Amino acid sequence: MDFMFRRQLWKHKIENAWEKAPICWLSGVRRVGKTTLSQEFESARYVNCDLPGSVRALEDPEVFFSNLEQRQVIFDEIHRLPDPSLVLKIAADEFKHLKVLATGSSTLAATEKFRDSLTGRKRLVRLTPVLYEELPEFGIEDLQSRLLKGGLPPALLSSEHDLEFYAEWMDSFYSRDVQELFKVEKRSAFLKLFETVLRNSGGMADMTSLSKHTSLSRPTVLNYIDVLEISQALHILRPYAAGGRREILAQPKIYGFDTGFVAFARGWSDLRAEDCGNLWEHLVLDTLLSISKILKIQFWRDKQQREIDFVVPQGRQGVDAIECKWNIKNFETRNLKAFRENYNRGRNFVVSPMVQERYTISKDGLDIAFVGLQDVRGFY
Repeated sequence: MDFMFRRQLWKHKIENAWEKAPICWLSGVRRVGKTTLSQEFESARYVNCDLPGSVRALEDPEVFFSNLEQRQVIFDEIHRLPDPSLVLKIAADEFKHLKVLATGSSTLAATEKFRDSLTGRKRLVRLTPVLYEELPEFGIEDLQSRLLKGGLPPALLSSEHDLEFYAEWMDSFYSRDVQELFKVEKRSAFLKLFETVLRNSGGMADMTSLSKHTSLSRPTVLNYIDVLEISQALHILRPYAAGGRREILAQPKIYGFDTGFVAFARGWSDLRAEDCGNLWEHLVLDTLLSISKILKIQFWRDKQQREIDFVVPQGRQGVDAIECKWNIKNFETRNLKAFRENYNRGRNFVVSPMVQERYTISKDGLDIAFVGLQDVRGFY
């Protein structure tokens, strides 16, 4: 099935990146839609670097670029080339009229093939699974379907909840991304750790416990977690602590990259209300990650188990507190009050699918904005 859905938000991000640098590096996990997005630039020369013919054509990059008629060129899966950084460096330095889009499943430095970091010549765009605000473009009206199936277009648009898709993706992810780029040899142990992290997604990460449950040494767990983060299969959030008392200072939280894979790892074939709350938190995180002006996302928790889902530092304006609520009935301010006792400057948000039009209340000495996820981007 061919999924040709326009993702205008991301196309604009690429165009904005080109205004600042000649190279845009578009990263994202396998099947997230990088190829489809790159093909929206219809006037560009598209090069599939998986093909032997493309590899041969780029053996002499200078000749390739000299003969190029287009002003935009797309290198899909560029890490398949023998020396991708040389190709990009020549394009940026010797053919300054060109705009280059290079795609890959991992970050630019994920493979030792990239001998040059291309400092000053590139901007990064990280493509997330389909965002809440993009659902109308994909014809999706059922939010719970998005939470259960996830945001990879083939899974989201499938007429059924295809569990084989997730299992196949895991195998492909290991063989095509992890093993090739990072030389991880322990397939079963690596995937067991990945599945364990997905089951506990959104929770506190205890490396010693992960080591025990996977029979891997603690250094190996840390190494594999690093691989998963670099390949964008998970997101690590660090605790926010700037002098407050009795705060959690060291233990991070780990989120899986997609709600569909979290549900798959947990064995869910349908969703209860309590399941939706945790997955909604993941969807809010996706939106925050897609906002260019947000440079850091953290969380806050103290030793009395009071927690703020997401914390966004805003420099001199203080720090924003973001709570994610599937259901806002009987909302309690306990966590926000505890946080604001230490950090009294910043905005308070409650993000819920129940909110159709944003509004603000004053409660327990706090001004709290209740917003839908469609509103969040407008605040940044």
